Amino acid sequence: MPASPARAWFVTVPLFIFAASLTLAVLSDLDGPLSPEIVGDPFVAGLYCVLLFLPALVPLHLTVRRQNFTAALTELPFILALFYLPPLGVLLIRVVAAVAVQYARRLGWTKGTFNVASAAAGTACANMVVAAFGTSRDLTPRGWLVLAVAVASNMVMNTVGLTAVSALVQSTVHLPQLVRVFVPHAIATGVNITLGLVTLLALNETMWSGLLLAGLAIGLAMVYRVYARFAAQHHSLTEIHEITRATSASVTEGRLADVALGRLRAMVQAESATLWLPARGRFPEVLLTATLDYRGLLDSAPTPAAVRRRAFDTGEPVTIGEKLPRLEDTRELRTQLTDLGTKDVIVVPLRSGNAVIGTIEVAGRLGTMSHFNPDDLRAVETLAAHIGVAVENSRLVDRLRYDANYDTLTGLPNRRRLISGLNEVISSRTPGEAVAVIQFDVISLRSVNESLGHKAGNEVLTEVANRLRTLVPAAALVARVGGDEFAVVMRVKGIDSALALADEIRTGLREPMHFDTMAVDIDTTVGVAVHPDHGDDPELLLQRADVATHAAKVTAGSQTYNAGLESRSVRRLGLAADLRRGLSNNEVEVYFQPKVALADRRVVGVECLARWEHPVYGPVSPEDFVAVAEHTGQIAQLTELVLRQALRRCREWADEGRALGVSVNVSPRNLADTRWPDQVAALLHEYGVDADRLTLEIGEDALLGDQTRSLEALRRLRLIGVRLSIDDFGTGYSSLALLRRLPITEVKIDKLFVQGMATDTGDLAIVRAVVDLSRRFNLAVVAEGVESELTLAKLEEIGCDLGQGFLFSRPLPDERLHAWLAARTEAQPAKGGEVRWLRAVP
Repeated sequence: MPASPARAWFVTVPLFIFAASLTLAVLSDLDGPLSPEIVGDPFVAGLYCVLLFLPALVPLHLTVRRQNFTAALTELPFILALFYLPPLGVLLIRVVAAVAVQYARRLGWTKGTFNVASAAAGTACANMVVAAFGTSRDLTPRGWLVLAVAVASNMVMNTVGLTAVSALVQSTVHLPQLVRVFVPHAIATGVNITLGLVTLLALNETMWSGLLLAGLAIGLAMVYRVYARFAAQHHSLTEIHEITRATSASVTEGRLADVALGRLRAMVQAESATLWLPARGRFPEVLLTATLDYRGLLDSAPTPAAVRRRAFDTGEPVTIGEKLPRLEDTRELRTQLTDLGTKDVIVVPLRSGNAVIGTIEVAGRLGTMSHFNPDDLRAVETLAAHIGVAVENSRLVDRLRYDANYDTLTGLPNRRRLISGLNEVISSRTPGEAVAVIQFDVISLRSVNESLGHKAGNEVLTEVANRLRTLVPAAALVARVGGDEFAVVMRVKGIDSALALADEIRTGLREPMHFDTMAVDIDTTVGVAVHPDHGDDPELLLQRADVATHAAKVTAGSQTYNAGLESRSVRRLGLAADLRRGLSNNEVEVYFQPKVALADRRVVGVECLARWEHPVYGPVSPEDFVAVAEHTGQIAQLTELVLRQALRRCREWADEGRALGVSVNVSPRNLADTRWPDQVAALLHEYGVDADRLTLEIGEDALLGDQTRSLEALRRLRLIGVRLSIDDFGTGYSSLALLRRLPITEVKIDKLFVQGMATDTGDLAIVRAVVDLSRRFNLAVVAEGVESELTLAKLEEIGCDLGQGFLFSRPLPDERLHAWLAARTEAQPAKGGEVRWLRAVP
């Protein structure tokens, strides 16, 4: 429930009723009729009323071990009044003194009435204790105890009333905080009771002791005044030191305004503290306010903007308040503050050297009777000097951070910021979501620089940056990663959607750019790398997008990263030279992996695979060195080496009576060579191998380039009698129409689907569909990646023809293949030679 001050009346009225009831009860016990003496001597009553008023109006503020305590000496005259005045007189002077205090403090009607009711109820309780247990003018220890209990009951009643009103108004009572307030108050009350009893004993002994007590009080007042000044100065210096230290530490943390304003407001006991920094360069306007009732910072100020603007324009403090010096005519501003309900304000300009960069202000000193004074002004000015330096340091740190993470020409994030953002995007991506890195390289920038100058080149880069900001999705991150290179990071569904977005953005960048009367056409090449397909590390993804961008320059279009493009890297260039030497020195070996007919577990052939043991790096991945061979023109030599080894072994097996076919992988570059079919025919003739014993495996990517030339080469090979197989079927982009046009005899299902078909119904459905489709085209089906009995059983169930994989055997060198055939198979005579049958599937 929201706080409502009006609820205090639910406590105030019962307190008045309680006070009246106790007073009537006390008066009813008095002997004799009521008379004027029931109030006591008017002079004495007035004197005690004044003595009750002054301590309540000017309380004592003490600091003990960095803890602040506030104490009023009201208990001392209260004990004297209880001793010398009758109950009704005590109640009347206490109520009159309370009313005078509330009036002097100018408290509101609700709060002031509650305070009067609380004083009346506490006094009634004290009167009841004295009437019930005390005797007239008793100064024995029993009398001391009665007076002490009476004053203590007053304190308890005040505490109960305050707790009740807090519970009603604020709808909560914080017990630990209540205890922390009550304990010091109880201690102060005990000390005051002791002082009051000592004073009472001295006055009872002789009234002349009042002179000594008065002199002692004056002396103590002067000592306290000196102490109060010293404590205030010490407190101010301590607070200034703490604020300075805190603001210096908060510069690097970005919490300067929060720390400085909160500490400043508390130090000068203001209702609010405001920091205003006008817009300057790339820094926007800042207006933040810390208030007493809100723990955070507000983006508004309780004072008119004209106050801050005057201090900023003149470079001098603006002070408005009863105890503050008027440095200039502030009548108009004073009127505005009065209309807003603010009684005083201090506004001090913040400086950086001689320049004014903003203002710091405090408004509304807490307490109805309290006002800002010159000491507060000096404290704010001192802090303003430190805060001004802290603001400039904060901006310097911000500029350094900005320069470290952003490009100064275009304002875009730089490579470092892009890598950091890419890492965040990768870490937060959802399952099934991909993250694309799309890099754009401005093709004609060098021509613009040479013909129109570098200024025009910079304008081109700026315009490209602006267009990228408008063309990319709102959640994408755009960065400048090189002299003429830009990159975009965004979440996508997959590689296809990334390519589509890249082409769409590239089209938008092609619009002509105008320089004076000249229009310049700007084009870009685009490289795309996608997480998780192309890597998990941000640096690696950006590097691979760069590789793809350079590869795209060949076709002046878009290029997705693939492993073959890595030949541009330093390591791939090194491998290129080493591969050439390895091919010349016969370092590249041929391994053989058996292919088994699933229907009868008959070994029908082997796939011939190149393996390279680098003298320095050790085993090199076939994916790496085949890609290097592709892009360095050595693929023809590599293919010829494997083909010769395959045909040689095929001939040897035939001579041994083993009817085994051989399969060799073919590169798109092989098919692009019009002489290559004739070279294959010549090798078949050279080794005396029947053409149908050779199967050439072609990847889908070989069929998606120059289809006319590739189809022509395939038809010529098929006319020779060579069997043709589509390798890794299902992972590329070939269509059924293309499959119908190809002169192929075999389809090889990619291991990605085969290995998952035992547990994934989707992969099983794909494999089943490929087998059914191949049967309709009269094509044999080979499943690669057979690694479990369950997979083998499902392949047999759906009618797959051939299989190869680790379940049967890993790729083996020549001598180990011979041993494997001898150990794992048994020969049976067949037409054309013996057939090897598996004894048992390992």
